[in-house]
Amino acid sequence: MKSLLLIMVLIFVGQTLGGLVGLIKRPGKTLLYGSLAFAASMMLGISFFQLIPESLKIASFHIVIISFGLGIIVMWIVDHLLPHINPELMKKEKASVKKSVTMLIIGMALHNLPEGLAIGAGFALTPSLGIIIALGIAAQDVPENIATIVPLYGLTKKRMKSFIIVTITIGFELLGFIFGYYILKDTSLNLLGASLALAAGFMTYISIEELIPAAQIRQNLKIGVTSLILGVACVLIISLLG
Repeated sequence: MKSLLLIMVLIFVGQTLGGLVGLIKRPGKTLLYGSLAFAASMMLGISFFQLIPESLKIASFHIVIISFGLGIIVMWIVDHLLPHINPELMKKEKASVKKSVTMLIIGMALHNLPEGLAIGAGFALTPSLGIIIALGIAAQDVPENIATIVPLYGLTKKRMKSFIIVTITIGFELLGFIFGYYILKDTSLNLLGASLALAAGFMTYISIEELIPAAQIRQNLKIGVTSLILGVACVLIISLLG
């Protein structure tokens, strides 16, 4: 029960903290770029030090590889079909974002769903793995929502409405977690292993396609490299403590 409550708190805090910070005060470039690089490093570390090794223990190599690739493909489709705002420093994505706040909400919500599924898949195997995944996703939710809510506020012109929109989309991450956990907790090991690899694909795509480019590491080399190293170190420390 304590592990379940901790995961719920991490999901809620990661999402709402970024929204609050983004509305109250825009963070400096160093803080935002560093936090994006740190989050990307944590998610990649969790994917390759936790999810992939665990999935290989309970499923065949071919199932893991196919599921990992499928996770990347699914996120690529979601990323290209749905309008959303990338966590790029306070900038709106081009083209269709301006057309409809409603479609923007849908895009944000459906980007949260796979994150919840990733947490649920890990928790279905062991509570400690679910908590580690939740920590990594919470780390990326904070800078992502900081950079999302500012242009969203530019569209709605209302601070409270913008915050409520971000808060509502948390429900999809919770829904993904609940669905992933209760469907997978009593399933076959092959399906559970495939789900862990799928989650690794989700997190790898988000890190490489969104977070790392948004962190602009080349332009901020010292803070970027330092944050990447710290992210991996945190994953290793959490793994050892777990």
